[in-house]
Parts: sequence; structure tokens; C-alpha cells
Amino acid sequence: MGSITWLELLILGFASFRLTRLIVRDLIMEWLRKPFMNTKVIVNDQGEEEEWIEPKGWIGEGLSCHWCVGVWSAAIMIAFYYYIPYGEWLVLLLSIAGLQSALYGLSDRHL
Repeated sequence: MGSITWLELLILGFASFRLTRLIVRDLIMEWLRKPFMNTKVIVNDQGEEEEWIEPKGWIGEGLSCHWCVGVWSAAIMIAFYYYIPYGEWLVLLLSIAGLQSALYGLSDRHL
């Protein structure tokens, strides 16, 4: 693999961030998390229904932890970037989406 440039580190970092967010939080990957989560609906003090999601077992805990998924996402992005033919295109796509997501999060705070 050799040495890594700052640009590659940045690209891999944003790609890993986006993949992690995709797995842990985004609606599009709910199908992956759902078998490992319990959903409870409770009524709060104001009489409103609230949905609580609790992980089931160690897989559920792992899928709900951005630190845990982040390590695996980083490993997957490194593998795609260095070892999978044309994998760098997926890494670049996720990196651009990750950068956009981070910028959107920053700009959303100031609107």
C-alpha cells in the first residue's frame, strides 16, 4: 500500500463518514437495521406518542454505534480504494456525498 497522501486520507475519511451515516442513520438502510432493533411506542406526559428504538443483541448494538460501524466503514473504503478494480469510483462517490453532507450540516446550523 505504501504511504498515503493527505488528499487520499481526506477522500477516504469523507467516504467512510458517508458510509457510516448511511448504515447507522439513513432511512434507505433501515431494512438492514430493522431485524436487529426493537421498536416501542410510548405515550409521553403530554399524551403524544413517541417511538423508541432499542438495539437487540450485539449486532443491534453494533449497527446503532457510529464508532463501531465507522471502523468497519474505514476498512471497507480502504479495501475498495486499494484492492477492488474500479472501487475508487465508489469511494469517490461516497466521499463527495460525505463532503456534501458535512457542508449541509454546517450550513443548516446557520440558516
